[in-house]
Amino acid sequence: MDFSYPKNEKLKSRKVIDTLFSEGKSVSKFPLRLVYAPIIDSDEKLKFGVSVSKKHFKNAVDRNYFKRVLRECYRLNKHLIHENLDKPYAIMFFYQTKDRLSYHEIHEKTILLFEKWISAKNAENDTQ
Repeated sequence: MDFSYPKNEKLKSRKVIDTLFSEGKSVSKFPLRLVYAPIIDSDEKLKFGVSVSKKHFKNAVDRNYFKRVLRECYRLNKHLIHENLDKPYAIMFFYQTKDRLSYHEIHEKTILLFEKWISAKNAENDTQ
């Protein structure tokens, strides 16, 4: 498995991000939240972005630290998602607390969140 985070996997399109917020579904595992939506016009299986609230962390240095941690957790665990994808998805990953969790706590929560998303996505596909 490739543990890189190449440029073509980064969620940059304003149109796709707007679609995520208007039509996307959400899964949470405190303090992380994952919003996802299937995308149509993509050659890539997954587009991924992160966000940390300015409301919780006023200093850009702190926000950037948690964004780096979230991207690293994704990079190391994206194999969990890639093995279970049947169509392309856009995913946005949020850190939603004022608490300053350690890297290891965030890493564990990321794994739990990805597993929860996979089971929710599979249950959703079974009902269709």
